[in-house]
Parts: sequence; structure tokens; C-alpha cells
Amino acid sequence: MVRSTIPFHVMVKPAGPACNLACQYCFYLDKSSLYPESQAFRMDEATLEEFIRQYFQYQPGPVVPFAWQGGEPTLMGLEFFRKVVELQKHYLPPGWRVENALQTNGTLLTEEWCRFLRENGFLVGLSLDGPPELHDAYRHTKQGGPTSTAVLRGLHLLQDSGVEYNILCVVNDVNAQHPLEAYDFFREQGVQHIQFIPLVEHLGNGEVTTRSVPALDYGRFLTAVFNQWATYDLGRIFIQLFEECVSVWAGYGARLCVLAETCGRGLILEHNGDVYACDHFVFPEFRLGNLWEHPLDELVESTQQQNFGANKRDGLPSYCRRCTVRFICNGGCPKDRFLLTPQGQGGLNYLCAGYKQFFTYVAPFMEELAALFHQQEPPELMREAAAARVDALWRHVGRNEPCPCGSGKKYKKCCQVLQ
Repeated sequence: MVRSTIPFHVMVKPAGPACNLACQYCFYLDKSSLYPESQAFRMDEATLEEFIRQYFQYQPGPVVPFAWQGGEPTLMGLEFFRKVVELQKHYLPPGWRVENALQTNGTLLTEEWCRFLRENGFLVGLSLDGPPELHDAYRHTKQGGPTSTAVLRGLHLLQDSGVEYNILCVVNDVNAQHPLEAYDFFREQGVQHIQFIPLVEHLGNGEVTTRSVPALDYGRFLTAVFNQWATYDLGRIFIQLFEECVSVWAGYGARLCVLAETCGRGLILEHNGDVYACDHFVFPEFRLGNLWEHPLDELVESTQQQNFGANKRDGLPSYCRRCTVRFICNGGCPKDRFLLTPQGQGGLNYLCAGYKQFFTYVAPFMEELAALFHQQEPPELMREAAAARVDALWRHVGRNEPCPCGSGKKYKKCCQVLQ
């Protein structure tokens, strides 16, 4: 047995692309075309057990994270996940610990589900794009109806049952225009952990769908939320990207693969045991093999996967290498690097303009917060310092003055419209 010296992560899709909803921007529903022979997408018990056995066998430990996603993983039913827990306990090495995360749309959750999730320490990621009028713009039932009522019911079940959860909010062309409305809604719902994920749907030749969030709009969205968070909620609400910024500026590096210099340690396991390079690269050319034919350590350490991960760094255009925020951005996710630089070189991230605006804007905040963090100052003092900086930048800005966000536009044509 050879354990990996560097942890790797496998996101499991036990129900493949199967889902009970039909969200317009779901990029995984069409993955059913990869398995035209499948009448139903359902991981069998033998494949589940083989995965769990190998996953423990090749991880360095002592904490082993499991992630269950889809499609919609709750379609597998509670008995499947009871079997998951049983097998994990059977193969868990002495002194090690399991962490389970389940990503769901929340519409199939029940009190019984929530009891199981709480009792077994599952972290639940719940997809919710803001208040109903924003969430229902693209998240639909198979009949085209709204889903917000069912999702909010799931959220309240999680809260009432004491299940640890976070919110995954996809930022699209609609809710990007209402950052404070979205953020205030999450606050009112008692949410404490949020991820804001940009929607980028590439059509080819640098074109994107109309649903995709414009790059600068994403930057302005983040800036507006950051100002609100820094003023009122720092230390009380945890927003993934902001926490990542603090970590990088404090010298601890990025934990999020999107911001890391290289990638390739986060793989995908399909219902039949097929392993792919990444959640966003489930295409035939990125299939690494099947765990029944090749052990997980062989797949994750394969030349193909090593090259995939290193290309995030090695394929970065010279324009990005000279950028002042490269140390935090690192070119973003490779799936979004389909634009040309001003010099005509390929590999520029679609979100570049928004990233550069936001990271430049928060830089002085982060330098101050990092210093206070190293001084072990309490969150209250950090929040006061950030709030004072926000106030100094924005309180007296005139409509015709440059917008403090750094976009280069006048305030009246930039962030003022988002207030």
C-alpha cells in the first residue's frame, strides 16, 4: 500500500447527472450523453465500497474529506448514505477522522434526512441564489415552475435540525444587479456561511450566454457585498472568497483551487467508477480511467493529471504574469481562461476585469486585516477598522466623481446604481 504524501480530493456523483430539477444553467445535466447506455444513474454498492476502501488506502490522513454531489445526490435515498457511513466506519484507520459534505438543492430534504445529517456530522451545501425573485430567475422545476419555496423549506429544516450548512449562491446576470438585496436576504435568513460562485457559460470563440455574469458586474457585486460585510458582519458571517483573501494576504496561501497556483488534486468520480480530472472537465479527453481498472493513487498521480494541474500555472499568459494581483488570482479557474490578452495571447480569464477590480479594491483592507490578524486582535476591532475605511471611501463620494471601487467609471454610472 502506497499512501499519497499530498492530500487529494474526490467529489463523488453517485447519481451522476440525474436531478429532480431543471435549473437553466446547470452544466451537469447534459453529462448523461457520456453514458447513453445508462437507463438510470445509480452507483452500486460494490463501486461505493471499492471507492471508500481505496480512498482511505491512498490518503495521507488523518482527516479524510468526502464530498457527495450531483446532479442531486439525495435521489440516492437515505439507505445509500447510511451504507456510506457504515463503510466509512469499517475502513477508517485507527485515529483518523471522516468529514462528509453533501451538496443539494434542498427540495427533497425531510426531518428524517436532517436527523441523519446532523447525527453523522454532514456539512450541507445548499444552492440558493437569493430571495425568491432572484433565485427563481433560472432555478426551475422540470415543468418550468419556481423552486424557491421548496428550497427555503429545506433551508429551514436544516436550521431547525441543527445541521451545519453553507449557502452556494450562483452569481448570474440577474442577481449581480442586486448584491445588497441578495446579501441582506441571506442575513435575514440567519445564514452564516456563503459562497458566491460566478456563472460563466462559454459558447466558444470567447462568447458567453446572456445568463453569464459580466466580469465587471461580478467585481462590483463582490465590492458591494464586501463593504456591507466589512462594516457589519466581519467575524460573524463567513464568505468564502473574503476568507480566502485574508488567508492569502496573511501569508497562509489559498485553499480554494480557483485561486491556487496549480490544481489537479480535486477529481470527480462518476456513478460507474469513472474518474475525471475536475468537476468542470468531465469530457472524454479528461477521463483518467476507472477505479476498477486503475487504483486511485495511480490516476491522481498520472502524467495526464499532473500535466493538467501544472498547466494552470504554466499556461498563464505573460499579461497575467505581470499583473499586480496575480499572487491572489493566479489566472482563476482554467475553465474560464478563453479570452485573448491585449497582446493577442490566449488564456486570459473571462472574469479578469472583475477580479482585478475587486482584488485591487480590497488590497488596503486586506493588508490592514492581515496585520491585525497577526497581532491576534479580536474580530470586533478588525471590523471597526474595516468599517472606518469603508466609510472614508464612500460617505462623501459625489455622483460625478470616480467610483471608489476603482472601475474607472463615474460613481453615478457604476456602484451607485447597486445601492
